[in-house]
Amino acid sequence: MQIKTNPEVEIVFDKYPPHVRKKITHLRNLIIQTANETKGVTTIEETLKWGEPSFLVKKGSTIRIDWKTKKPNQFAIYFQCTSKLVPTFKMVYRDTFTFEGNRAIIFQLEDAIPENELKNCITAALTYHTIKHLPTLGI
Repeated sequence: MQIKTNPEVEIVFDKYPPHVRKKITHLRNLIIQTANETKGVTTIEETLKWGEPSFLVKKGSTIRIDWKTKKPNQFAIYFQCTSKLVPTFKMVYRDTFTFEGNRAIIFQLEDAIPENELKNCITAALTYHTIKHLPTLGI
């Protein structure tokens, strides 16, 4: 799989406090690892949208990750709020994740990330335009 990275992304990662950078880098690595394991994904573009690290693939929906100083004890993975992604994740993983509206899964800095479940969510986003017709997006 090919990874296209905008050099500005590293600048954003470097600005995170070290304890946050570790968590955000872990999310980044999970997204790239999942893309590499996802059939049909041959290229992932890592760029900035709204100043946040974002991941784009053909036939997928944008995934963003970030930490904000306004809520210093949490970080998040964001999905397209107009998609069926987060509403479906809420239905399937209501007891696993904490959500923010129809746009994000929120983690506390001290949380252990349920990686298999999160990878399922990432896969759904990476393949969204080919699976959006499936009940529970194939999860």
